Amino acid sequence: MFESKYSKILTIVLVIVIIAIVVLLGFLTFDYITKFSTSKQAADFVETFQGNLTEEENIIEENTTANNVVEEPTLNQNIVLNITQPQINPNPNGGTTTSNKKKYKNFTVAGTMKIPSINFEYPILEEVTTKALDTAVILLYPNSEKLNKPGNVVISGHNYRNGLFFSNLKKLSNGAKIYVTDYSGKSVTYEVYNMFETSSTDTSFYTRDTNGLEELTLSTCTDASNDQRTIVFAKELR
Repeated sequence: MFESKYSKILTIVLVIVIIAIVVLLGFLTFDYITKFSTSKQAADFVETFQGNLTEEENIIEENTTANNVVEEPTLNQNIVLNITQPQINPNPNGGTTTSNKKKYKNFTVAGTMKIPSINFEYPILEEVTTKALDTAVILLYPNSEKLNKPGNVVISGHNYRNGLFFSNLKKLSNGAKIYVTDYSGKSVTYEVYNMFETSSTDTSFYTRDTNGLEELTLSTCTDASNDQRTIVFAKELR
């Protein structure tokens, strides 16, 4: 009698363990497929991205930039991701507006970024929304017209702590190369020169003096806290 009850208990425990293993394997498989699919779609887009402007439009844009004084952009202190409409940056002298820029999963693409040392390849989206942040990395400050131009731009992305998006940003080190192609097709190589952690409300470095160089600031949550940020500074490699 005792042995019969004992056998039933063991059977129940065994069934529970098997179910738990199946559920765990299913979860891990789903997570792997999701990560692989997300990374592959982003990488495929980056590999085929050549910008949006024709050669003639590029010449017009370069001449326009050379003949005009670039004003310091105003810092938008509202960095809460609650903006629902993309900003349109009209360029009457031949630039590209939001309406005819390339799209990635229905989001407007400001450019693309590759960081070989952490196997990172993603489009940079213009929209500053929660959904955009869930889709790729976003150009948080100031706007797409400043990407690959003198001054600093801030690009933000999630740290899912699983290898997706900016999860591996912490693995970068000084000297790492970052390759950015903007919507006009211009490609610039940047080199990491500083990394640190700060609070999520710290925007003091957004408008830093870059001495006329093109610079990037990459920002993501730390592994320890969503209220702290891992910050990466990179400058154009000349």
